Amino acid sequence: MKTIAKPFQNSIDIKKSQFICRLFPAQTEKEAKDIIKEISEEYKDATHNCTAYVVSDGEGYDDNGEPGGTAGRPMLNVLKKNEINNVVAIVTRYFGGIKLGAGGLVRAYSKSVLECLAIAEIVEMELYELFRFTFEYQDIKAIDAEVRAKNLAVIEKQYEAQVIYFVATDNVGIVKSVQDKLAKQVKIEHLGSRYLEKIV
Repeated sequence: MKTIAKPFQNSIDIKKSQFICRLFPAQTEKEAKDIIKEISEEYKDATHNCTAYVVSDGEGYDDNGEPGGTAGRPMLNVLKKNEINNVVAIVTRYFGGIKLGAGGLVRAYSKSVLECLAIAEIVEMELYELFRFTFEYQDIKAIDAEVRAKNLAVIEKQYEAQVIYFVATDNVGIVKSVQDKLAKQVKIEHLGSRYLEKIV
């Protein structure tokens, strides 16, 4: 699955109107809507804040006052045609006094998203199972050896009262074998599924 690594922004001017496209990574519809709400409030002085998103649990778009089908839908089409997922596109328009017509609007909003995608860093994401390993400091050596032997990816380490490793894998069976082997030394909790940048 392709998505963007981080937020990106690009601005274009078409017939005195300014179109500012902002792309944000988002994994769920709630996350997408929260981003849209925040940006729409921040740029409420704009003529329009048109939006489109494709996330794990749905997709959507909004013309935000532009004629129906001339903004949000073309933006969504660009995301889908380029196979970009888990992303929110928001195009803020400041009207410059010259009307573009329906066809002109479709082209303007599509171009705005396309040009922002062109500068964005696109990354390959995969669905991984996430686990939390909790253990004592004296067991670090044993856990590290097992993690290396099983080729597990540790995406974060925390050193508190105990040591905590956040581990990602696409093979739940491997984690179960670690649990069976080191049951007395490590507590393993399944935290669910999550899209992460492809782990080689």
